[in-house]
Amino acid sequence: LSAPYLHYLPRTEKTIASALRDGGYATWHVGKWHLGAEPYWPEKHGFDVNIAGCDWGHPKKGYFSPWGIPTLPDGPQGQYLPDRLADEAIALIRNRDRSKPFFLNYWDYLVHTPVQGKPELLEKYRAKAAALGLDARQHYEDGEFFPCEHKKTQRVRRRLLQGDPGYAAMVQSMDENLGRILATLEEEGIADETIVIFTSDNGGLSTAEGSPTCNAPLAEGKGWMYEGGTREPLIVRWPGVTKADSVCAEAVTSPDFYPTLLEAAGLPPMPEQHVDGVSLVPLLAGRGGLDREAIFWHYPHYGNQGGTPGCSVRSGDWKLIEFFEDRRVELYNLRQDVGEDRDLSREQPEIADRLRALLHQWLRDVDAQIPQPNPDYAP
Repeated sequence: LSAPYLHYLPRTEKTIASALRDGGYATWHVGKWHLGAEPYWPEKHGFDVNIAGCDWGHPKKGYFSPWGIPTLPDGPQGQYLPDRLADEAIALIRNRDRSKPFFLNYWDYLVHTPVQGKPELLEKYRAKAAALGLDARQHYEDGEFFPCEHKKTQRVRRRLLQGDPGYAAMVQSMDENLGRILATLEEEGIADETIVIFTSDNGGLSTAEGSPTCNAPLAEGKGWMYEGGTREPLIVRWPGVTKADSVCAEAVTSPDFYPTLLEAAGLPPMPEQHVDGVSLVPLLAGRGGLDREAIFWHYPHYGNQGGTPGCSVRSGDWKLIEFFEDRRVELYNLRQDVGEDRDLSREQPEIADRLRALLHQWLRDVDAQIPQPNPDYAP
C-alpha cells in the first residue's frame, strides 16, 4: 500500500518565495506548478505574480495554443508554449520595480510529455537521426510487467539510445528560451548581480510513457531510485562568487537550495523549513566542502515508470538502496560503477549495515511515512 500522499502544498508551509518576499524581494512564478489546485496556487505561497502555474503537471491540451491553461491566456493559434513563457519572464524582468531585487521561479513545462517540438526542429532532428543511422538501430527493449496495480498488464519499455527527434526538438527550444532570458539579464545590465540556478526535478523519462530519452550510462530513469532517476543536471552562475567553468564533485540535493538562497540574500536560515538541506555557499565560493555525512531520498510509492517504493542514501562514493516491498538492500560504489551494475551488499556487509543504519536514523528524524503491506494482496 502506498504511503499517504498529499496532492497539494499545504498553505501552512512557508516557502522560499514567502521568505524572500519578507526579505524585500519581488517574487514571480512562471511555468509549471503542479503543487495543488486552487487555493494552493503560487500566489497563495508567497508569489506576487503567477503566470501559467496551476495544478497541471504538463500541458494537457498540448504545447501549441490554445493550451487552455487556467492561469495563462491562450496565445495566437499555434503559439509554442515555451516561447510564450520566456516572453512573459522577459517582460517581468524588463518592467520590474528597479528599487528592489527579484526572485524568478522559472519552471518550464519542457521537457515533459507530451513530446511536441516545433515542426522545423522536428524535421532537423529527423534528418540528423537518419544521417547518424539511428533509424536502423533498436531503440527499445520491453522488460518486466509494471509492479503497480493500474498498469499491471503493461510492460516496462526501456529506451536503449538517444534518438527521439521530438524530444531533441524540445530540448533545443528549452535551451534557446533560457538563452533569451540570460541575454535579457545582460541587456538590463544585471547579469553580474543575478544568481542563476539550472536544474531538474528528476532524471529523464526512459522506461514508460513513450520512453523519450535515455540516461545511459546511468541506470533506469524518472520514478526509480537508481542514478538515472535521482541524478540531475545542476549549473550555478553566481558572478563574483563562483569561478567560471569550474566543476564541483560534491554530492548535493535540492533541499539545499532553500538555505543557499537565504544565505545568498543575506537572510536568516529557517531550519524548520529546509529540514536537512544545507547552504551550498561554501562550495560555490570555493571555501571547501560541506560538513555532511550523507544525503537521502525517500519515495514510498509506486511510480508510473516502473519503480517500486524505496529509499536510499549516498555517502561518499557509496550508495545504498532499500526497497520496501521485501526490505532488501542493494549497495553500489558509484565511483567504480556509475551504472549500478554490481550489487556489493553481500561483499561489503559492514558498509551496507552502516549505510542502512544511517538511512533508518534519517527516516526517523524526518518522520518519514513508510508504506505498509497490503493485507489483500494475492500474487
